[in-house]
Amino acid sequence: MKLYNTMSRSKEEFVPIKENTVMMYNCGPTVYNYFHIGNARNFIIFDTLRRYLKYRGYQVKFVQNFTDIDDKMINRANEEGITIKELADKFIAEYFEDADKLGVMHADVHPKATENIGPIIKLVKTLQSKGYAYDIDGDVYFDTIAYKDYGKLTKHNAEELESGARVDLDERKKNPADFALWKAKKPGEPFWKSPWGEGRPGWHIECSAMAMQYLGETIDIHSGGMDLQFPHHENEIAQSEAATGKPFANYWLHNGFINVDNRKMSKSLGNFFTVKDIIRKYDYEVLRFFILSAHYRSPINFSDALLESTKSGLDRLYECLLNLNHIVVYSEVSDSLEEEKAIIETIRETEISFVKHMDDDLNTADGISDLFNLVKQINLSDIKSKETAKLALAQFRKLGDVLGILHKEIQVEIPSEIEKIAKERDDARKNKDFKRSDELRDLLNEKGYLVEDSKEGYKIKIKL
Repeated sequence: MKLYNTMSRSKEEFVPIKENTVMMYNCGPTVYNYFHIGNARNFIIFDTLRRYLKYRGYQVKFVQNFTDIDDKMINRANEEGITIKELADKFIAEYFEDADKLGVMHADVHPKATENIGPIIKLVKTLQSKGYAYDIDGDVYFDTIAYKDYGKLTKHNAEELESGARVDLDERKKNPADFALWKAKKPGEPFWKSPWGEGRPGWHIECSAMAMQYLGETIDIHSGGMDLQFPHHENEIAQSEAATGKPFANYWLHNGFINVDNRKMSKSLGNFFTVKDIIRKYDYEVLRFFILSAHYRSPINFSDALLESTKSGLDRLYECLLNLNHIVVYSEVSDSLEEEKAIIETIRETEISFVKHMDDDLNTADGISDLFNLVKQINLSDIKSKETAKLALAQFRKLGDVLGILHKEIQVEIPSEIEKIAKERDDARKNKDFKRSDELRDLLNEKGYLVEDSKEGYKIKIKL
């Protein structure tokens, strides 16, 4: 498996630090608003990488933070007349609502900056003791000139990076590119006690502190949007490696931008969309499928026409699943037929091709093409047996799960005979006749069906 490492500007063979275990950190949202489609691309892409690594047999420890204290948080909370914690809690809940429906799995840890002040202060103290940080009236800055490798991610030296640095102008700093590790408190702002006085952490320091707190001093993969390369990731590298003397991350991965109707997305152009804006018209799964339809490092153009095309493509996949389900339910042929050997081989070869493409720097676009090619071959074949249909369904579900798609249940009319057995079983269960209930469950299982019980009642599913 090869991944494109921004640090080396090349595809590199992926070799984790610990065999079969991957330590991965992805930069999460600043929780002052609903997240937009650019954020969604980041979350979906690296959720897919996580899924694929697990598919390949790795154990993955995945950490994604919430920035819950910064200038945007403070300003938005003041505008709404609520506390910063109330604002954070609100939009963290909104994050999970959208992320869950996009198929983005929860991280193993979702640390918050405000809950990791101790590790942050400890890291800043280490940097100061080693001569990489200095204190000016309660503000602590990282000395970019003192760290000789500053700029190695973006391949520029500190002087060249000064003009593009998104930093506050402060003539007290030694160098214009020096960035805040700790900020002295201002009137009306939340603060914490520290060796430099009451204040709060800078933006960049939280990710270094939390990555090391939960994953270790050197991690396998650090990911985020391309816009985070400078200054955020550049600063993370500098402060982390200055503190430990070790590489911070072995692989740096960045997803490309989203353009809207061939123009850069921005609030000033009026083409800025949150996920909640999009799902008023399109399903969450359509948006995920759209994001995965292009290579993650390439720019992707967003438009209604492209989303409509994406929806049609996803509908085509589900139509194939529906047809296969019909064969499973209604076919009287159980075992695969001799003439179905060719399509069975195609079904198996689809996974080989899919892995080849995904191993090549997470090429989801070509991985999706493999699914459409399988649909084409199935449509050209005359599948009659339950066994072959089940094999095809299982393949779609397996590869779809890697991509985080094709998870919806396919509604197929259940034969009345099966409905009758399921109803009889449910009655036996309610009457506490568990022996009879188990017998009928086994009978359904023999006929190729499963029954799931819940508070709302039972549900019959086709056994794949």
